[in-house]
Amino acid sequence: MSDKVPSIRLNSGYDMPMLGLGTYNSFKPNEVGDAVKTAIQMGYRHIDTAWRYTTEPEIGAAVKELIQEGKIKREELFIVTKLWVQFHEPDQVEPACRQSLEALGMDYIDLYLIHFPIAFEDMEMTKPTSTDYLDTWRAMEKLVDKGLVRSIGVSNFNKQQLERILKMDGLKYKPANNQVEMSPYLAQEDLLQFSLKYGISTSGYAPFGAPGQVYILKDAPKNLEDPTIVKIGRKYNKSSAQVILRWGIQRGFALIPKSTNPSRLTQNMDIFDFKLSEEDIKAMLALDRGYRCNAHLFQACKDHPFYPFEK
Repeated sequence: MSDKVPSIRLNSGYDMPMLGLGTYNSFKPNEVGDAVKTAIQMGYRHIDTAWRYTTEPEIGAAVKELIQEGKIKREELFIVTKLWVQFHEPDQVEPACRQSLEALGMDYIDLYLIHFPIAFEDMEMTKPTSTDYLDTWRAMEKLVDKGLVRSIGVSNFNKQQLERILKMDGLKYKPANNQVEMSPYLAQEDLLQFSLKYGISTSGYAPFGAPGQVYILKDAPKNLEDPTIVKIGRKYNKSSAQVILRWGIQRGFALIPKSTNPSRLTQNMDIFDFKLSEEDIKAMLALDRGYRCNAHLFQACKDHPFYPFEK
């Protein structure tokens, strides 16, 4: 099944599978590890995590088990993790990366991202600092030179922030990827096209509007129930989730839907036997309402100069 998943060639020269498994949530013990093992055996090769998710140890243990059983090789996987906000000081970047490597039980990370453009003193993001993400980026570049990571990128950065990195003095490595929230209700077309123009790949998290996440507001709009998407799904005999994933693939970005349900993992992978028409893609783009399902989590830092979302 893994050979059906197309890849994006990153500007670093490595290939990133366009469909991956997200692993953020409040999980029960062993839940994420079991999901990772199930997903890999189904053909998933792209696994997304972060230091902040606290899922790195279970993911690492699951991968190690499958490698020992001869079911997968490390080089066949694409592992993504992220630098959390209290590690932005340049001298903290490498220790934080090594901490993730130890938790994962791996010698290298395929893609290491700055998780958020604003630095904070604390894990809970209550005390922002003025640390410049350009200084953090220079420290990220050194991780590539040391062989700790193969590619580096960012997450939750806007177009202006990407431009600022691209124009920084002495830039050695362009961001290989920007991971942002992307769904039919938050299409991010301008950001996507800018990134494509400058050779920066995009990964979309919360493609369904994150319906299972604990932080979702009760009145959040439901992508999966949108009449336009449901109608398109009937046309192709596919679920709304499959239509949304296919829409993302055809627009040129990777997607990392989260699930621990084997049937949903299978369904999410079953999107490579049909193709949406241009009319369908345009109809779904027209649903864009700029709705960010997680924006309320960051309101406390909305006045920071590096706040990435709309004021």
